[in-house]
Amino acid sequence: MVTNENEPLFGEVIYTYTRAHAVADGSHVDVSKTAQETGIRFPVFLTRAVYDAYVTVPPDVAGQDEAGRLFDIVWMLRFAIRKSHSGKSRLPLALYVRNDNRRPRLVKLIAICGPLDFDDPQPAITVQMAAGD
Repeated sequence: MVTNENEPLFGEVIYTYTRAHAVADGSHVDVSKTAQETGIRFPVFLTRAVYDAYVTVPPDVAGQDEAGRLFDIVWMLRFAIRKSHSGKSRLPLALYVRNDNRRPRLVKLIAICGPLDFDDPQPAITVQMAAGD
């Protein structure tokens, strides 16, 4: 089958779910401002699952606040980036999170670097749950 190189291989795109859609509907949370405070220059997003599980403070948990919990995640992302080898698009990161009034537990996350959006190739980082968490 011969196609014109200007024609899409699989036809026209019917629908795209963009990063802007994900932020607007709440499935991604833009934490780029906090990331910039730690020295990360790329836009950074957390999935809603990560934000709800590890940034939002559960009821009745003493000595925790969202700003501190968010900063901890972004700081550990920065640490993972600094110790990584170039050319990697997926980075594991881990930190201890206390979601009750007992001991903190180790949480493993994955940071993925990819295009900011469907039509914007600038790099962006998305932090999501690691498999099994």
